[in-house]
Amino acid sequence: MTTAGSPEADSPDPWTGPAYGQAVSAGAGDLSLRDREGWSLPLDVRRWTGRADAGDRSVVERCVGRVLDIGCGGGRLVEALASCGREVLGIDVSPSAVASTLLRGGAARSGSVFGPLPKEGSWDTALLIDGNIGIGGAPRMLLRRIRDLVHGRGLLIVECAEGDVDECRRVRMHAGQRPVGAFFSWATVGSPALVRHALTSGWSVAEQWTVPSTERHFVALRVRA
Repeated sequence: MTTAGSPEADSPDPWTGPAYGQAVSAGAGDLSLRDREGWSLPLDVRRWTGRADAGDRSVVERCVGRVLDIGCGGGRLVEALASCGREVLGIDVSPSAVASTLLRGGAARSGSVFGPLPKEGSWDTALLIDGNIGIGGAPRMLLRRIRDLVHGRGLLIVECAEGDVDECRRVRMHAGQRPVGAFFSWATVGSPALVRHALTSGWSVAEQWTVPSTERHFVALRVRA
């Protein structure tokens, strides 16, 4: 695919750049991930920054103990978990996402899942929601990293794509038709593929479910002893 425009020189990482930050702050934005071949994934910023829906509530109900929300976005899950009395921390590389979560009364800090994080090895539950299994473009590497963040019987809840998809692409964020930031690796993983990756990365499958009203799909994984 060819598009007009050029990357923003001051934003090699689109998740920390102004286009994504402004969309999070506004609660809306015409953003997508696109590769050179024409594949496109719309980014549902309005839902990410809104209130918890039925799919989110199904996740909240299954969380136990202290929760680490990886890629917390606008902070809706942190907010929902805190309102239930959970100890929860959101992490995100986007300063705007962290600020949004803090404004909602949640705890959040800037950081990457692959960098040093608080209380490593002691979290009861970790979350990869809104397609965040795609982070880094290498699901097994990400699953192994999270295996080190939770304790020996820890739980990981992952939101998956629909169907048996297992792809890694080099993508660029677009605001409308305009590319912003640099190309980066991103994975799209359906539930069957996630199960395959999990079984080779130190996890067993605890539960799989779909929330029909939201057409969202989830898998809960448990650290394999």
